[in-house]
This record gives sequence, C-alpha cells and structure tokens, in this order.
Amino acid sequence: MQTQIAIGSNRNFTLNQALLIYKGESHKEAFVTLHQVGKQQCGPPTLGPAEALTQGFLDSLLQAVSGNAAIEVLPENVLARTQQMLAWWVPTRPRRMFFQHAQGVLDDISGQEFPQPALVLRVDAAGLSLRALEKNQRPKADTRMMVAPYWNTYATGSVCLGSMRAPKQAAVSAMERWDTSFYESAFTHPNDAQRLTSHPRGSEGLWRQLAGSQRPFPSKYLNDANQPLAQFLKGTP
Repeated sequence: MQTQIAIGSNRNFTLNQALLIYKGESHKEAFVTLHQVGKQQCGPPTLGPAEALTQGFLDSLLQAVSGNAAIEVLPENVLARTQQMLAWWVPTRPRRMFFQHAQGVLDDISGQEFPQPALVLRVDAAGLSLRALEKNQRPKADTRMMVAPYWNTYATGSVCLGSMRAPKQAAVSAMERWDTSFYESAFTHPNDAQRLTSHPRGSEGLWRQLAGSQRPFPSKYLNDANQPLAQFLKGTP
C-alpha cells in the first residue's frame, strides 16, 4: 500500500517508529505500544519489540506534530488550558441582550441591559458551553456549577451557535470575542425551558423581572447543574 501526504514543502521523511493501539471490546479501555521500525532492502518494514511509552517521547511527538506553538501569557480569569480546550470565568456585570423569538416573545424588552450571573465559559472543538456560578468569585475544582439561564443554551451547557459570529479558535486572545459574540447574538428560543431557571414564571418571567434592573442577578433562581467545575471542564455530563 502506498500513501501520499502533501505537507506543503520539499522534505524527505522516512518511516522511523510506529504506534499500535489496542482496544477492548467496549472500546472504553485502550493501551498503546511503541515499536521501532526495521528497514529492509526488500519487502515491507518490520516492527521491533513493543516498548513502553515515556513522557519524553509524548512531549517530543506533540512538539513535532504541533510545531513551535506560540507562548501565551494566561490572564487571571483563565481556569484551564489544553491544546484542544480553553475555559475561563467572567464576573457578573450588566449586559445588553437581544431577543428574537419567532412569536415575538420578549420583543418588548429586547435591547435592554440585564444583570448577569458570573459565568464559566468553555470552548473546544464542539463549540461553546456555559455554566453559571452562585457566587461572583473565581471557582475551584469542586465548585458547584449552575445551569446558565439563557435561551439557545441546553441544560448540558452547550450553546446553539446559530448565526452567532463566533471566533474560529480557542485562543486566549479570542476570549473577549467569544464573550461579546454570545451576548450580541439574538436569543431566539428556550432549550430545556423547564431546567433553565427556578423562577416561578420561567425564563420569560426571569428576564422580564431583570430588564433594566440595577440590582445584582438573583442567584436563588439558578438551577443546580449537578456537576463540579472539574467535571464540566472535561466535557462530561
């Protein structure tokens, strides 16, 4: 079998090492072995004995694949950062919100400012996810997450981006644009409406009560998401 890969420049590469991935029947458990590749004048390459993976090998492989990634200085509101995910928290403050329901629900208060709960935002390959915080302070790994009481947002925390002008990367430099894009997009429909808030008149009643208010967001109307921060950052329910 011959495989051709375009890398955009004229360089010579030789087969040097191989990784073999073994998975169980459920595919939930796996392990990986490293093998040196033996060179032969005739016939296909051969694999040497299995070797255990080392942290040094993984670090060098990651650097080789990702290239020389730019160094980022992390601001204090960043909670976690990996190659695939970025999470940060946003303190409470009034924000302008725009409602655009198909039946005109909340059109009369669209464009006003509303007090907001403190939020945790997570961006990864799947998009944007949100959780609210009971207290206006930086959360810890075991801090209880609350359901973000917004339209276009599912109880799992994931946001339906729709026409949202979202940044294309999960970079520290894009955090403010993610935050701004979320509030500047139109809130069009309530997802999992019964779980968005414990307000006696639901999410519609909540935002009507808060329209133009100068008081802090009433955290008593936040529903428990039944997960700590550490679990939310992993992207698991």
